[in-house]
Amino acid sequence: MPKEMTAQESIGGLAAGEVPVLETLAQMTVDTFERSGLDVEEYLLARIAALVALDAAPASYLIHVGAAGELGVPLERVQGTLTAIAPVVGSARVVSAAGKIAEAFELPTNGDST
Repeated sequence: MPKEMTAQESIGGLAAGEVPVLETLAQMTVDTFERSGLDVEEYLLARIAALVALDAAPASYLIHVGAAGELGVPLERVQGTLTAIAPVVGSARVVSAAGKIAEAFELPTNGDST
């Protein structure tokens, strides 16, 4: 059985190119839901809000918004979260996030003629 890595070892290994990235990411998120004290909807909406603040890539939205949808979180709640954080993160981040969510899910945007 492989030895469990500490968070410090995982991050150090990632930085040194010694640990597979996905394994490290998975280890970094182990038990975060349980430790958060949030319900699943609050947890996913908080993570989506953090993605907006970081101007994350479309793939990150695909994972998190997709998981939210699969767990029954209405898209209106995601939209409400974007509205709630807009004054803090700024309109540019929210518009960027909306575009990346649309891109991740291959949704038409207002500028699309298809």
